[in-house]
Amino acid sequence: MSSNPTQTAWLRRHWHTLVAALFWALLIGGYGGYIWVNGLAPREVAAQLIGVFRNDAGPLLYIAVYLVRPLVFFPAWILTVVGGMVFGPMLGVAYTIVGANSSALLAYAVGRFFGANTALTNVGGLLGRYIRQMRDHSFMTIMIMRFMYLPYDLVDYLAGALRIDWRWFLLATALGSLPGMFSFVLFGASFKGDLATAQMSFNPRVFAVSAVIFVISLAISWYFKRREAAPSESV
Repeated sequence: MSSNPTQTAWLRRHWHTLVAALFWALLIGGYGGYIWVNGLAPREVAAQLIGVFRNDAGPLLYIAVYLVRPLVFFPAWILTVVGGMVFGPMLGVAYTIVGANSSALLAYAVGRFFGANTALTNVGGLLGRYIRQMRDHSFMTIMIMRFMYLPYDLVDYLAGALRIDWRWFLLATALGSLPGMFSFVLFGASFKGDLATAQMSFNPRVFAVSAVIFVISLAISWYFKRREAAPSESV
């Protein structure tokens, strides 16, 4: 039986995409299978990560896990809180800045690799509005989306699929993520002890600073959204 020439030509053009998609699916399936087989709740996963990071190679392992985190859709906020618990406020922020921005670039690259700009031209609703804003005002829109705590990985993949300039994407991500990053790292740093057994000590002052920064970041988001909407309201 002769193969279909059209299908053969399509496979020749897209074989690398299929291989990458298969690898990604296996990675997600492996992680999901591990969680399911061991019956791990998010707190138990976080407790395991804390144990892994509490050694001499902990900072490098933390950054490495943060780098690959978006590939398995592990929540960024959990890993950021873990960073604060293990490394404290200052080092936790430093390591998280490196890990979070690296992972954002990786997810952006994946979105750019798999995405197709033309496939996102007719999307409607709220997502369609953000897509149009990201095309027209990439830097400001991405920064506001970071301030608003919109799904971190979704923004990364979407920016890549839209072929947003990576330099504007990285700058907007680095600036827009700082308030939330400080807030969640400090939240984690306000707790010390064994997460697996829930035997924790609590630092109310560090927690209070975390809460204040969180509120400030929401206020910044509200300000930029009002500023962004002002021209259209005056028309």
